[in-house]
Amino acid sequence: MPTLIVVDRSGNEKAVSGDTGLSVMEVIRDNGFDELLALCGGSCSCATCHIHVAPEWMDKVGGPSEDESDLLDSSDFRTETSRLSCQIQFSDALDGLKVAIAPED
Repeated sequence: MPTLIVVDRSGNEKAVSGDTGLSVMEVIRDNGFDELLALCGGSCSCATCHIHVAPEWMDKVGGPSEDESDLLDSSDFRTETSRLSCQIQFSDALDGLKVAIAPED
């Protein structure tokens, strides 16, 4: 089972395990990070699962789609490494992925 490293809004870092095939949002939510709201449940229709991907992982994760980018534009905390965690499929190739939960807008 691959590992995801999550940094919460307080700066605390925690390594969690997640099943492949889930979205990064589901892995974060299933491991008790309540500050990631994910109000739309993963349908890419809100930006409440906004994360910042560690820069060294961006090549593997890739950039946002046009729809995702439009949603991220609504955030005051968008960066070059912003993604919606519901749009990243967790897999063995992402073992060790490090993300930070973005501040709440």
